[in-house]
Parts: sequence; structure tokens; C-alpha cells
Amino acid sequence: MCRITAAGKEAAVARFLQEFPEAPRAGRDHPALRGCDDIPWADFGCPAGVPALLRGLLDPAAAAEAERVLCNVLMDGVFTLGPAMPAALPFLLRLAADPAVPVRTELVEVLFVVAELSHPVDGGSERAIRFLGGDRDHPERARCRAVFFEHAELVRGLLDDRTLPDGLIPPEERASLLKAAAA
Repeated sequence: MCRITAAGKEAAVARFLQEFPEAPRAGRDHPALRGCDDIPWADFGCPAGVPALLRGLLDPAAAAEAERVLCNVLMDGVFTLGPAMPAALPFLLRLAADPAVPVRTELVEVLFVVAELSHPVDGGSERAIRFLGGDRDHPERARCRAVFFEHAELVRGLLDDRTLPDGLIPPEERASLLKAAAA
């Protein structure tokens, strides 16, 4: 499986900050990001620049690249949530609920992926275990489900939001988000 190394994550954040030095100031006072500087991101194996990436999601010039880099930082591989995802998830949910966020649609799609990857893995399925690993080895799944549950009102609000593009939330993604929020 492809793994994203800590050094690779650090380098990606450094490149982002070099390319978009003003981006971290874009969302300095946005209410959705209150507390993001208080998270010990390094304890999760993440670069200290995660708050800069979260703020970069609010900068129209940097938002697309901030979203791409942030996803790489918060994931440990293609089918693997990183240990920092549960800490970042409340911020992503609140940002996705804000129609003014430049990459809102992309954030909603990220939430679909996180919801799907946070579901428990069938311990009786050798194939699922091989692809996704066992739940004991991935406590971030249960932690993400707890965050979705804690923010179930935001999830339901997104599902009912008429400002999102038609067809963005197909029935299977809707079901996955609701299942994750019902933890």
C-alpha cells in the first residue's frame, strides 16, 4: 500500500506555504476554525502547518491547493485515515457548512470519503481486512464516527442544504454520512 510519510507531509506543507504565504491569514478569524491552533498536531504525526492549511481553504487563490495538501496530510494512504483526521474533522464539517468557503463542494466530497472509511470493517472478510486493516489497528475510524455523531446536526444540515449543487449528494453518500453520524 502507498503510505504518505511524515517527511513527505512536512515537505508538502512547506511547499504550500512557500507558494501561498498569505493563505494562513485568510481565515484567521473564521469561527469554524476556532481552536485549530490549540490542537497538538505533531502528536498525530502531522506538520505544525495544519492550521495554515485549514485557513488556506478560505483563500480563493490558495483553496484548491490547500484542500489537496490537507487531504494528503490527514490521510496515511489511499484507504487509510490518518490519526489526525478525527481532530481535523470538526473543522472540516464546520467549513463545509459555510457556503462562502471556496472549496466547499470539495470538502463535502472529502466528508463522504471520511464517512465511508470510518465505518467498521467486517472482521469476517479477509479481503476487507487486507485492504482496510482491522478496527483494532485503526482507532481513528471510531473516533471519526464519534465526531460525526457529535456534529450530527451539521451533517443533517449539509444533507438538506439547497445551496449545494444538485446531484452532489447521491443516495449512497447520503446513507454513508447518516450512518457515520448515527454512531
